[in-house]
Amino acid sequence: MSLNQENLTRLVQRNCHISDAKHAGSYTLCIYLLKMREYYRWETAQAFSNALSTEDIGEWLTTRESLWEELENEDYVPVETGSNSYDPFDSRGINQELLKQGLVYSGGIGHKAKPHFFLAKLEREEKLNGYQILISSDEYARDLTSPPAMSQNKTIYIRRESFKRTVWEKIETWQWNKPENAMARAMQCYDFSTDIEGALETMTNNELESTVLHEIGEIKAGEKLEGWSKMMSDITFTPAEIMARGVRDHLADAVSTLPALIQQENKASIHFYFANLTNMRKHIFPTLESAYQQWAKSHNLTELKKTIDRSRTHWLNIATEILSLHNTHQNQCAPHIESLINSNHL
Repeated sequence: MSLNQENLTRLVQRNCHISDAKHAGSYTLCIYLLKMREYYRWETAQAFSNALSTEDIGEWLTTRESLWEELENEDYVPVETGSNSYDPFDSRGINQELLKQGLVYSGGIGHKAKPHFFLAKLEREEKLNGYQILISSDEYARDLTSPPAMSQNKTIYIRRESFKRTVWEKIETWQWNKPENAMARAMQCYDFSTDIEGALETMTNNELESTVLHEIGEIKAGEKLEGWSKMMSDITFTPAEIMARGVRDHLADAVSTLPALIQQENKASIHFYFANLTNMRKHIFPTLESAYQQWAKSHNLTELKKTIDRSRTHWLNIATEILSLHNTHQNQCAPHIESLINSNHL
């Protein structure tokens, strides 16, 4: 039986709607409205330079929330490829069929245990140090939160379209007040003043490499941290979850992302990296921000490199201790993890 792409898209999008129906309420109102605005832009195929109608978005939002009310208690549906039926989280099995036909699929669990699904056009497939990297372009089905990069086992999913939209969201947020910060410095490396679409495309292409580097770092960190997923499931919806994610992200970037960017002396990507550090990551690693500010003024990478080299062992040790606390306290480990991280800022 041949693949019916229209039916496949419908099934994947239904699971996206069900996931959103179950989890959209976990966002703050500001973040929710920003995400819905960009979701509307994607669904209606609006250019990034287009001004969006508040009235149209409002009508669409009302209709979408009504659909979510209908689907909130529904179960996820199997993914039908035409010849086989798969569990929606069996990305490997589904892609064994779809990659041959120029499509890529993913079903996985993200932040705060929210399932994410997407179906897209396969742009290219790469192999790097034993990792399979699947880079997609046009997206046919997606949920409200569309992570631009995800890793499962040794497969890395890079979603160009979602990444481009994420970059645009950050640019729009910066434009509200236009502060003189890392995002301003990153944007100054591109021609946003006269060619928004072209600059956005160039910026996306440049930052995709950083995204791949981070995901490789995540996988390498995971190889050293057996039991991490179980630990994270036991601390979901606690402050410890956000803190532990920050520790692992810092470890991944110390192992892979930042050493590569420094070696390349990729000025634009280093600025963009620091523009996107979360407040939690800045809070637990204040010397990294200090080293960046020093580089931004002096253009000398020495101190930044030393800080990253020093952090590699630190964050691995903290992550290992987090797992030890989980082994000892099991699902009561969250306050112990918070205390550990709070006592070991770098």
